[in-house]
Amino acid sequence: MSVNNTKPSRRQFLGTAGLVGAGAVLASCAPATAATPGKANLDAAIANFALNLEYLEAAFYLAAVGRLGELPGGSAQVILPAGFDGKTSMPFTNPAVASYAQEIAQDELNHVLFLRKVLGANAVDRPVLDIGPAFAAAANAAAYNAKLITAPATLSPAFNPYLNDLFFLHGAFIFEDVGVTAYKGAARLITDDSAGGILESAAGILAVEAYHAGEIRTLLYAQKDVVTPYGVNVAQLIGAISALRAAVGGGKDQGITSDNTATGKANIVVTDENSVAYSRSTAEVLPIVYLGGAGKGGFFPNGLNGAIK
Repeated sequence: MSVNNTKPSRRQFLGTAGLVGAGAVLASCAPATAATPGKANLDAAIANFALNLEYLEAAFYLAAVGRLGELPGGSAQVILPAGFDGKTSMPFTNPAVASYAQEIAQDELNHVLFLRKVLGANAVDRPVLDIGPAFAAAANAAAYNAKLITAPATLSPAFNPYLNDLFFLHGAFIFEDVGVTAYKGAARLITDDSAGGILESAAGILAVEAYHAGEIRTLLYAQKDVVTPYGVNVAQLIGAISALRAAVGGGKDQGITSDNTATGKANIVVTDENSVAYSRSTAEVLPIVYLGGAGKGGFFPNGLNGAIK
C-alpha cells in the first residue's frame, strides 16, 4: 500500500434516474433467490459502486485505530494527513471512543470483505483515496458555505480527523448519515423479498449503519457546547457540515440540534416530517464524496472504479 502524507448509457441511467444509493448497492449484491418481474439485473455494477464507498469508510476507521494495513483491494494510494501513517492508532484520550472506533472499523472492514467475496473476480480494485487533505477541504467548504470564513481563507489549524477524539467524531459524521440515507433509497430496487433474502439482509445492514450514525451523533451532541478551535461550538460546526451536504447532496440533512445551536432541541435521529428516514440516490451521494467535483475529486481524487461513477 502506498501512503502519501502530504456502458456510459448505463451510468447515465443510474445517475439521472436516481436508482442507486450506497445502500442499494450493498443490499442488492447477493445472489437472488427470488426476483420481481421487470427489474433489471445490475448487481455487479451496483455492488462495485458500493465496494468503492466501503473502501473509503473502512480506510477512514482502520487508519484511526492503526490498522490501515489490513485494508484489502490492491495497492492504490491512500492519502493521509501529514505526520500520520495509519499504522499506529491516533491519540485517543477517551477509551470509550477508542473502543467505538475499533468496533466500527471492524464492521466496515467486514463490509469490504463481504462485497469482495460476493463479486469474486469481478470486484474492482481499491481506487486512490484521500482521507487527509480532503477532510481539510471539506471543512473549509463547510465553513465558507456557512459564512464562518470568507474566501480564500481556510480554517486554522487545518481540520484533521485524526488530531483528537472530537475531530475524529466530526470526520465520522461526514460519512455515516450519507450511508443511512443511501440504504433507505435502496428499498424499492431490491428484487429478492424471500425469507432471509436480500431485502431482509439489507434491512439488517441498514440497521447497522443507523446504529453507527446514531452513536456518532449522540457522542457529538454530548459535546455540543464545546468551543472548537474555529471559534464556534460543536453544534454550529456540525450544522455547517450538514448544510454543505444538503447543498450538494439533494437536501435531506440535519445537524445535531434543531437550529444548529447548542441551545436547540436534541436532533439525534434525522427524519422528515413523518419521522421517516430520508433517501439519497447515487446522483446525490456522489457530489458529497467528490466534494462537488464532476466525476472525481474530494475523497476520490481519481474517481471511483467500475461502471458507476
